[in-house]
Amino acid sequence: MKNIMVTGGAGFIGANFVIYMLEKYPQYQVIVYDKLTYAGNLDNLLPVSDEPRYHFVRGDICHPQTVAATIEKYNIDTIVNFAAETHVDRSIMDPDAFIQTDVYGTYVLLEAARRFRLERFHQISTDEVYGHIPAGYRSQETDNLAPRSPYAASKASADLMAHAYFVTYGLPVTITRGSNNIGPYQYPEKVVPLFATNAIDYQPLPLYGDGRQMREYQYVLDHCEAIDLVLHHGQLGEVYNVGTAEELENVAMVNILLQTLDRPGTLIKHVRDRPGHDRRYSLNIDKIKALGWQPRHTPAEAIVKTAHWYQKNEWWWRKIKDGDFKTYYQAQYGDRLQEAQ
Repeated sequence: MKNIMVTGGAGFIGANFVIYMLEKYPQYQVIVYDKLTYAGNLDNLLPVSDEPRYHFVRGDICHPQTVAATIEKYNIDTIVNFAAETHVDRSIMDPDAFIQTDVYGTYVLLEAARRFRLERFHQISTDEVYGHIPAGYRSQETDNLAPRSPYAASKASADLMAHAYFVTYGLPVTITRGSNNIGPYQYPEKVVPLFATNAIDYQPLPLYGDGRQMREYQYVLDHCEAIDLVLHHGQLGEVYNVGTAEELENVAMVNILLQTLDRPGTLIKHVRDRPGHDRRYSLNIDKIKALGWQPRHTPAEAIVKTAHWYQKNEWWWRKIKDGDFKTYYQAQYGDRLQEAQ
């Protein structure tokens, strides 16, 4: 492993992973391949912009010729696939982009990895492929997949395709399924950066339903460390859950944010829930802990650290929220906030 192609590397988790890998491995070259959709942002990669081992290619994973040309040009031996449409709310509004990128795009990358006989293909997945998890149980890697949103279904499809390429063609595949990541550079459509930035400006926080949905909020660099470990020591053909083994209700997450940012609880506005909203996710992480990994942050610590980052980096998020984001926000929350008054 020497020349790593990180698809979706200008997005939230991808960019954090690129920065982490370049800092940790001075012998590695990292090629970011990103379409630069609304959530892809070269500002995320400013910390490595002058690093000669970092290269950027603007490209769509659904375009086989561009993918192949990039692999050949940079002598790629490993693909780590972060490229995906990721937001459940957007998948409900417009599923088409999710099927194109998350399913067909993953197939294009798998075909390229097979054609060029790459050393490793690593698929970044999500705990949402397991669907709603009842109280008292934690999802294991061998559980059946039961996605309940177009986004989750597209990611589950990509997982199954990656596994099929391992079984059918012997492609050296590994998969990680992460819980809700938070941290620097997360596009503010996601709940934690949305609520943090709204709270900073004393704007309402539109909390779905009763706010008692359970999530494992994981600090993004913990996830990056886990991916790194699986890349170097994971068993081929295997899936590894990456979470915190500790859950928080969404309303508790909001209260931690408000306390950290010194904002009043009156900013919370309970709004109409989204369709098919999974009540609880919870991951059994024994398998990856057996490789020697464990999270460095609790969910509460991750939330506090994330809130402080958005507080200190208004230069990054204000220009995003002042742009096309306003149209999305109004479409998603305008009527809900009106109803909640």
